[in-house]
Amino acid sequence: MSVQAIPAVTETGQPILILKEGTTQTRGREAQRNNIMAAKVIAEILRTSLGPRGMDKMLISSFGDATITNDGATILKEMDVQHPAAKMMVEVAKATDQEVGDGTTSVVILAGALLERAENLISKNVHPTVIVDGYNKASEKALEICDKIAIKVDPMDKAMLKKVAMTAMASKLVSENRDFLADLAVEAVLQVAQKTDEGYKVEVDDIKIEKKAGASLMDTKLIRGIALDKEVVHPGMPKLIRNAKIALLDCPLEIEKTEIDAKIHIETPEQMKAFLDEENKMLKEMVDKIASTGANVVICQKGIDDMAQHFLAKAGILAVRRVKQSDMEKLAKATGGRVITNLEMLSSADLGEAEVVEERKLGEDKWTFIEGCKNPRSITILIRGGTERVVDEAERSVKDAVHVVRDVVRKPKIVAGGGATEVELALQLRNWAQSLSGREQLAALEFADALEIIPITLAENAGLDPIDIQVELRAKHEKGEKWVGVDVFEGKVKDMAKLDIYEPLDVKEQIIKSATEAASMVLRIDDIIAASRMKETTPPSKGAGEGEEETGKTSEFE
Repeated sequence: MSVQAIPAVTETGQPILILKEGTTQTRGREAQRNNIMAAKVIAEILRTSLGPRGMDKMLISSFGDATITNDGATILKEMDVQHPAAKMMVEVAKATDQEVGDGTTSVVILAGALLERAENLISKNVHPTVIVDGYNKASEKALEICDKIAIKVDPMDKAMLKKVAMTAMASKLVSENRDFLADLAVEAVLQVAQKTDEGYKVEVDDIKIEKKAGASLMDTKLIRGIALDKEVVHPGMPKLIRNAKIALLDCPLEIEKTEIDAKIHIETPEQMKAFLDEENKMLKEMVDKIASTGANVVICQKGIDDMAQHFLAKAGILAVRRVKQSDMEKLAKATGGRVITNLEMLSSADLGEAEVVEERKLGEDKWTFIEGCKNPRSITILIRGGTERVVDEAERSVKDAVHVVRDVVRKPKIVAGGGATEVELALQLRNWAQSLSGREQLAALEFADALEIIPITLAENAGLDPIDIQVELRAKHEKGEKWVGVDVFEGKVKDMAKLDIYEPLDVKEQIIKSATEAASMVLRIDDIIAASRMKETTPPSKGAGEGEEETGKTSEFE
């Protein structure tokens, strides 16, 4: 029921306004139903895009830009979601994406299924708190089972990592080229992985993913170094330097303006010439200082004066300016150089090294490639593809692949995909739920059923009969075939481990944790108090013709 908030009255019948006028309050069942409905709608939108046979979504922004994708996080990011409960689902997907980089569609679908099951229990008068407790216990048990059934792998086993990367890309637009792209992702992650006492540490930021439309997907390549979308600053500079010694500068090669306002009184042309000569001399000294360290490439985060460019070109030094700070940090990791903030401090020990620094033309633009670094701690994957849409989707796919490989290197345990893990968890949770007492047992059983939404959705998206598949899966798992899942290509139930369909344990755990938390959060809300909307002011209309013009301007401004 939706009520206008005028809750209390004095003895004389005078109303006491507690909430601001125009505030609406929705309570109890009605509030829960609203929230669950909103969350289910979001899950329903994403359902059809799960798995290798999932469909793509075309999202058109208010500016008319189209994005074609089946990446859960991207779909939710591009959609303009208004309902607060639906926004919570979007946040869950974003958090999962940031943490493990995959499983965003699954987490929203699972949260939606948990809420749908909870709705059934609420209609049977089971209290939401009891449901939340049951869900939390079931979630803990599911994580425990997951860890027990997971397969331990060697974090440096390229073949295994490739299988995981290929599974992550199977559902994407680029799935025909996944063999080739998976190799690049594995190579990239292993290059930047660092061994620590606890295992391996991988910073995904060290892998720079650049994209440029043109050429074909198969021209995508891994660069042992950094690609900058900047051109060489001066036409007189060399465009190719071998055995490069690279100075990384975070200071401008310009004459700095004084802190305080100063005026120079010049009376004769000679004084003017002396003043300009002095400026040139200072710039020349800067360039000489760089040349004296043996540097033949300068990469500068700030500006380079025209005169300094001339002197650098004369010295045969290749220079690039206005490079982003994040790229400077990556360059330091890749070349082994140090970013210097004061030119006086520059020494030959601070220089980075690379086999080749070259300016190349990509489509219409000129890029600078720093390649062949000895042991780069930061590298670039340059993605090519026929059109902007293909390149964008390829970038999302490669990011997913890089993330899942990182997850396995960081936590070397994997489970089978294709819904096999979820069916196994559901089976073991049902047996375990018998040990619970009272209504919590009902919630735990519903949690087990909700997990099966993943294989059911995979089957539906492949055009199979979900009921037949579900019955067959349960039967096989009860016989102890724990890795049996849905083979969407053959349209049958098969052993996923034999088909090399693997996913990181890290992703599965994150999906269970996040979906349970999201569902619990929505279930705990029993009262929605919404402030009245701000009134939008419209410009005063003039004459008929003028008014039209006026509104036209406003909308354009927005």
